[in-house]
Amino acid sequence: MKHLLGIAFLFVFCLSGCQTGELTGEEDFMLVAGPLEKQLVRSLGNTVTEMFDCSHPIPAGSKQIFENLKHSGVTHFKVPLSWAQLLPTGLPSQPQQAVVTCYQTLLKQLLEVGLQPLVVLHGSTVPETLRSKYGGWESQELVKMFQWYAEFSFKEFGALANAWVTFSDLDGVWHDGQPAGAPGALQNILQLNKNIYQIYHQQFPDKGNPERFGYLFLRTTWDNITVSPIFEQTDFLSVHIEYNCASTSNFAKELSALQVRKHLKVLIFKFAILLQTSQPGNQLTVFLGKIYIFFICTDEACFLYLYTVYVLIFSNSFGISDFKRMNTFINSYQNVWQKFQSQTTAERDLFLNESFPSGFQWATSSESFKVEGGWAEGGKGETIWDRFGHDGLANAHETADLACDSYNKVDYDVYLLRGLHVNTYQFSISWARIFPSGHQGSQSEKGPLYYDKLINTLIESDIQPVVTLYHWDLPQTLQDYGGWTNASVVEAFKDYADFCFSRFGDRVKTWNTFSSPWVVSHAGYGTGEHPPGVKDYVVASYQATHNMIKSHAEAWHIYNDKYRKVQGGKVGIALNSDWAEPMDPSKPEDIAAADRYLQFMLGWFAHPIFVNGDYPSTLKTKIEQKRNACSLSEPARLPVFTAEERQRIHGTADFLGLNHYTARLVNNSVGGCTPGPSGVGDFQSHVDPSWSSTASDWIYSIPWGLRRLLNYISTEYLNVSKVPIHITGNGMPTEYIGETLNDTDGIEYMKSYINEALKAILIDGVDVQRFTVQSLMDGFEGPQGYSQRFGLHHVNFEDANTPRTPKQSAYFYSQVVKLNGFGTHKGHAFKGSEMQLNRRPKALSPSEVPSKSKVIWEKFSNQSPFQRKVYHYGTFSHGFAWGVSSSAYQIEGGWNADGKGPSVWDTFTQKPGSIPANANGDVACDSYHRLEEDLYMLRALRVKSYKFSLSWSRIFPDGRLTSLNQNGVDYYNRLIDGLLAYNITPMVTLYHWDLPQALQVLGGWENVEMINIFNDYSDFCFATFGDRVKFWMTFNQPHTIAWSGYGLGQIPPNVKNPGIAPYRVAHNLIKAHAKVYHTYDDKYRTSQSGLVSIALNADWIEPIDVNVAREVEAADRALQFQLGWFAHPIFKNGDYPDAMKWHVGNKSDLQGLSETRLPLFSDEEKTSIKGTADMFCVNHYTTKIVRYVTAQLTPQSYEYDRDLTEADETDSPTTAIPNQRAVAWGLRRLLNWIKEEYGDPEIYITENGVATESKTTWDDYERVFYFKTYIDEALKAHDLDGVKIKGYIATSLMDSFEWLNGYQVGFGLHHVDFTNPNRPRTAKYSTHFYYQVIKDNGFPITDEEKMIYGHFRKDFIWSTATASYQVEGGWRADGKGLSIWDKFAHTPLRIANDDNGDIACNSYNNVEEDVAILKQLPVTHYRLSISWPRVLPDGTTKHINEAGLNYYNRLLDALLAANIQPIVTLYHWDLPQALQDIGGWENETIIDKFRDYADLIFSRLGPKVKSWLTLNEPYNVANLGYGYGESAPGSRPGTLPYIVGHTLIKAHAEAWHLYNDKYRATQKGIISISLNSDWTEPRNPYKQEDIDAARRVLQFFIGWFAHPVFNGDYSNMMKTIIRERSLAAGLLKSRLPEFTPEEIKRIKGTHDFFGFNHYTSVLAFPVNYGDLQSYDGAGTLSDRTWLESGSFWLKVSPFGFRRVLKFIKEEYGNPPIIVTENGMSERGPIDLNDIHRSYYYEKYINQMLKAYLLDNVDIRGYTAWSLMDNLEWAAGFTERFGLFYVNFSDPKLPRVAKNSVTLYSTIINCNGFPDPALGPHECSTTSAPITPVPSVNNSVNFLGMRLSTHDAEIGLTTTFSFLIAAVFGAICIAFFLFKAKKHSKEKPDVGSIQLAQHE
Repeated sequence: MKHLLGIAFLFVFCLSGCQTGELTGEEDFMLVAGPLEKQLVRSLGNTVTEMFDCSHPIPAGSKQIFENLKHSGVTHFKVPLSWAQLLPTGLPSQPQQAVVTCYQTLLKQLLEVGLQPLVVLHGSTVPETLRSKYGGWESQELVKMFQWYAEFSFKEFGALANAWVTFSDLDGVWHDGQPAGAPGALQNILQLNKNIYQIYHQQFPDKGNPERFGYLFLRTTWDNITVSPIFEQTDFLSVHIEYNCASTSNFAKELSALQVRKHLKVLIFKFAILLQTSQPGNQLTVFLGKIYIFFICTDEACFLYLYTVYVLIFSNSFGISDFKRMNTFINSYQNVWQKFQSQTTAERDLFLNESFPSGFQWATSSESFKVEGGWAEGGKGETIWDRFGHDGLANAHETADLACDSYNKVDYDVYLLRGLHVNTYQFSISWARIFPSGHQGSQSEKGPLYYDKLINTLIESDIQPVVTLYHWDLPQTLQDYGGWTNASVVEAFKDYADFCFSRFGDRVKTWNTFSSPWVVSHAGYGTGEHPPGVKDYVVASYQATHNMIKSHAEAWHIYNDKYRKVQGGKVGIALNSDWAEPMDPSKPEDIAAADRYLQFMLGWFAHPIFVNGDYPSTLKTKIEQKRNACSLSEPARLPVFTAEERQRIHGTADFLGLNHYTARLVNNSVGGCTPGPSGVGDFQSHVDPSWSSTASDWIYSIPWGLRRLLNYISTEYLNVSKVPIHITGNGMPTEYIGETLNDTDGIEYMKSYINEALKAILIDGVDVQRFTVQSLMDGFEGPQGYSQRFGLHHVNFEDANTPRTPKQSAYFYSQVVKLNGFGTHKGHAFKGSEMQLNRRPKALSPSEVPSKSKVIWEKFSNQSPFQRKVYHYGTFSHGFAWGVSSSAYQIEGGWNADGKGPSVWDTFTQKPGSIPANANGDVACDSYHRLEEDLYMLRALRVKSYKFSLSWSRIFPDGRLTSLNQNGVDYYNRLIDGLLAYNITPMVTLYHWDLPQALQVLGGWENVEMINIFNDYSDFCFATFGDRVKFWMTFNQPHTIAWSGYGLGQIPPNVKNPGIAPYRVAHNLIKAHAKVYHTYDDKYRTSQSGLVSIALNADWIEPIDVNVAREVEAADRALQFQLGWFAHPIFKNGDYPDAMKWHVGNKSDLQGLSETRLPLFSDEEKTSIKGTADMFCVNHYTTKIVRYVTAQLTPQSYEYDRDLTEADETDSPTTAIPNQRAVAWGLRRLLNWIKEEYGDPEIYITENGVATESKTTWDDYERVFYFKTYIDEALKAHDLDGVKIKGYIATSLMDSFEWLNGYQVGFGLHHVDFTNPNRPRTAKYSTHFYYQVIKDNGFPITDEEKMIYGHFRKDFIWSTATASYQVEGGWRADGKGLSIWDKFAHTPLRIANDDNGDIACNSYNNVEEDVAILKQLPVTHYRLSISWPRVLPDGTTKHINEAGLNYYNRLLDALLAANIQPIVTLYHWDLPQALQDIGGWENETIIDKFRDYADLIFSRLGPKVKSWLTLNEPYNVANLGYGYGESAPGSRPGTLPYIVGHTLIKAHAEAWHLYNDKYRATQKGIISISLNSDWTEPRNPYKQEDIDAARRVLQFFIGWFAHPVFNGDYSNMMKTIIRERSLAAGLLKSRLPEFTPEEIKRIKGTHDFFGFNHYTSVLAFPVNYGDLQSYDGAGTLSDRTWLESGSFWLKVSPFGFRRVLKFIKEEYGNPPIIVTENGMSERGPIDLNDIHRSYYYEKYINQMLKAYLLDNVDIRGYTAWSLMDNLEWAAGFTERFGLFYVNFSDPKLPRVAKNSVTLYSTIINCNGFPDPALGPHECSTTSAPITPVPSVNNSVNFLGMRLSTHDAEIGLTTTFSFLIAAVFGAICIAFFLFKAKKHSKEKPDVGSIQLAQHE
């Protein structure tokens, strides 16, 4: 080519009639290039080009040209065959084989790069050798020869080509040597074409796709289109078009004329444009670099679609060398660089104040290994990052073991997302958490549950999950086999992806297969900076990339083939890339180097996926060049994709995800033979010193690079595929030093980068659909550990709670999301929801003295603790108003900002000494300046309502209308609009104690003028805000204003006038409220439709004795003086309650006053006041106990006017505020009292909460307990009592200035750091609990709490139990020796009430009675224990006490006679004292003595016993007996428990082996050990530290003994902790003894079943006990909602039973379990109606049934503890566990059945729980349901017992029945004796003789 004109221009044709502008796939168009050409040098030295015909070798570099073409979008390449070269003689039998091979090689090269050959059989000219022999096309011989040639070509090349052309220049064929008008030539050619078409389809039927074969070409000029009408045997019509620019014809119309047959597709084979140039006579041909012209046919017609055409003007010829120059000219990078390089700095950085397109997705992200923690939780496998951290390779030896603890904090994380208001969250799945080994066969059960919870919680919060399958954390097991360098990883990843799609794909609609795989290849397998730390940039790095690309493709195809149709999601890949700019823009080589930089980073992955299935040619060429140049040191080895792999990889993305952070300046360099991108790519990267740096030496802020990179990606990779771009990661790190929350650099970075993305979308037309800010929160940043912080939220990694606190960038980003970019906020006319006014009757009669509402005490005060505390499950009514509260002075700060006037609280607190630490509200939470931060919390909580107050002095600085401060009004407008924008109802209090100081100067609320002034202020507020505020409260707690402000003088205005001022102030407050109410009612209600009320405070008041009338009257009076003072006038009759009027009036008289101190309302005022509230708003915190007193007359005081004293309810928990205990049950009673007293109004609980000390920051479990109990009491009132509760407002939104307590306590759901000027807000544990309550609208019953119906196995063991020392008595009878409990009980202060077991239940002498009551229970078994000292008085076999053995023989015989099988425990704590005297269980000689004792018992009793237990609760023996000293023998040293436990385990093993070896074969019994354990839950379930503590408690409890017995040795956890603590205390070795290998072998497996005692559950938390050596480092407590029992340690928690049974199954191999103890105690007055015990058994046994049926736990039996009340060890007889009551005050110790006997008997008879839906079951009795019922307080003495009258009546009837039976029995006996005596004279009694002989 002689001339290359530097001209390029763009044609964009838009034709009418086009239906779409999208390319639907590769099959819709063909872009054809070629053919190859060869250069020839003629004799005159001129170089000419001809088509390549394989007469010479294939030109060098052809493959690179093919790759460039493919990269540019070309799909096909022309390959004209040479008939003359292939068959010189014309005969197929005589081919030139070298030419055949040449063409085959050429075709294969095309296929290898992904180009399809378009094979042309013939052009136009007949070979001269054939023409001379056969003539032209009119010759049939020539036609036959051509047909042979075609068949030969199909045979040799048909397998390599799908697209064929018969004649490429038909016009030339027609005129080739033909005489004018030759009649047969055209017919021959057409027939020939038909024959060849048929031959091809016969030979290749599977290639019959009409879009891939058989093109017949027609050459035509645009001015004179001639198309033959008879092209029937063609699949495509291919045309050569010449268009003369001078033509006036319509281009689109003429092009449409090519449609010669319906559905016939047209290929423009050549397209020449004839131009008139400046040089006359010089015609130019235009080469179309990219042309998308094709037809799509419908039933009606074929439509032409023409896309963007890049037109380059060249001279007449075009060869390979010219293509290189053309390709360079249209390079994507150069285009983008040229587009932007001329920008000035001002143009580049111009900020675009516009919005993103509607529907744009805003996201933030996290990555599994950076945030999850829980590195070994739920069976998770080790990852390469776990190994990296544990090897100490991260900064400061930090690890990701805990990280952000997100594994346990799903709710915490989603809370942050709701606060941000993003609609999308991108996170990655930990492969090793799903498949611990990386392979499908290792699937974890718990791992997927975590992601299920996360995904479900996101969707519940209207946040769409975007899931990344792989973000760097490869399972270590896979890495052990080579990781990403091992080809087998592809199949493993495919299986993993398949599982994830299957498990989560119904909810996840966007997937990233990989995130930043370049980093994996580069840092993981190249430089080795990241795990797995492979330093191999020659082979491993490229192999890793190769396998990741194939893994990605396989995952995409899995989704595409199996899931896309059903799930409808999208799968893409998130690739990372810097932007690269030339170091010197004037140097073409630097521009090319910048392009190479991108190809080596982004193109390495993007090119195969988005372009052609293969690596970019630049990369391949460079590597090939280096390999050729570096023969001694290979710098890179690039794997090769097969043709099939390329095809499978190409197009495997529905979007391109982009992770972008920074840019580089790049220059050309000589990399030599150095491995790595720079060395192989011959470039170097740099940073401009002027660029802004970050905490990372990699990331610099170059925001404009994002826009340019997006343009480059759109041009380079998405021009054909047209998939969108998702920005999947963008952010910068800050250092963890200095100011971490006020991250202004991060804000600027985010702002500028987001704006560049906006420019790319709006200005450049790039299709970007999502922006993801990295990251949601600080995390573990790989090698940098926690030293770099990317998060929008700060995470305190030094605190075990890992609290998350929003940074300023989080609030900024939430604003961007809110505005959808940077456009000006379009004012939205917010309007609050109208509130329906349900008016109640205004006329209510005044309250009596005491009021009729005293029925509330009658109804509730006699409740038993069980009835009072039993938890209620249910939900509140639809539309329930859940909210939080605050008040202006407590949170706003800005005390003098923007024109605000001082309030009385400003004046008070600024006086030194007024508040602890001289605290004040000058700044407080700074809410005045941090509105968005408050809205963030409210959004995150998803409350329905927000109760806040207006600062009067902020709106009117001096309190008067003339002083209007518009800045204050604007603040509240922003607040109200902000609330409504998120569907939060403003609940506005007009006055919350902060009176303008200017009004206090006038006397404040003592001045009657305040009524009108307040009305003016309220009127303004209604007029200004009422269009949006529909819920108003005039005053908050007017009682506090009047009494604390003007009576006690404790709060501003600090007036101390307790006898007069409070009444006067209250009087004015009530009238002011009424006036304001009428103002709203008259002026605004019709238009605004709001509600107005007043928020009154009330404690519940409980009389000291509900059975004393004057105490009840005092309690009622206390309520009338507090709540009724304001509620009675407003809700009843416009006047004060009579109780108040009488008492104040009488006191005034007694004080010699002429009139009452209580002001009087006029009749007019009463009329105006009554009914001035649309709902009842009550603030409640605590309950008081009231006692009647005659109070003093002087000084005059509201307090003394009441004639009562108040005290705390001391059984309830304290709080951080003295005299404000948490007494939840008082709320239910108060709500019922309000209902009764005030005509059943609609009630809003407008404040309720608890204070915690300021040191309680985030883990406020006490607040959780408070809300859990108080809200449930409100729910009881709502559900059970019919109280109309409409809303609940938790106090408070955040910690704030707590009035007189300053900042010493906090009520907040959010912690505020008042030491930080940013006042950061951090969600507490209670935040997430309260959110869950809101979401659930209460406490719906869970599946865990629901009853299950079904039955146990048919041979299930039903049992009850006792223990020898607790029931036998006879402590010195018949030669029994002393036990350690005999001595312990006779030691002062050891047993409650100095009780002992000397007699106990006297079972030693009452075998028949005990068996009789057992028969009342239809039990199958009875568990009892042998008293070792009763059988062996000194503990050894030197002396056997036969009397003791005889007792047990009698008992066993009686049991067997009653068909009750004995379960015998050898040792239940009563060690012979003689053995204790020589060390007891700490002396290993006891092992042999225990073995001897067991041998004796087995031999003497074994034939009658089939079930044995060696030891009962060895934990308590060791820990309570030898550790804490609470049980016998009462030792307290710190080492002994472990020594004792060691001995007990070995003693058990010896006894087991003895039975197994000596007795099992003959006696055929089973033997095991009975272990006890509570279930342990974490105190805070969101906290790994508490979870670990719970696990630790369990291992130290049940695991102490179970682990050796079932596994052979102590658990590693126990051994490690005790050893570390021992060494830390200075000991030389662990306090825990070690088993020898022989002992481990002997101990392991010494069980036939798992004997298990269980009673309760606990909540565990970590405790640092310092040097105390007897602790496991954990503390426990109970949930306040759990029912209490008679034992302080036993709380009713049935759920724990199922969980601990499942734990045993999983931990110890699913052994058969026999529950050997389970029961509940009581203390106090006797009540045979033991509903609490019936409740306990029903719930616990049902949980056991769930474990059996649902969890497949192998449960064989259940034992109720205990048969009868007995000596409960150190508690004596104060705690009673029995199913049968024993009257210990009666010498006969009668046993009386309690009601629980009926319940337990029914369960036994039914062998479980029959489904009531199936009707009554024959096993059921008519026992009453187990529901709380009021107990009657009437009791009488009966047979020494204190019984209820009902029980006494039963007892009397029963006794009388027994008496009648006894008399009748005596008569019968006498009669039979008489008859027998008479008969004996006739015949001797043989039986008596035989018996006498035995004696």
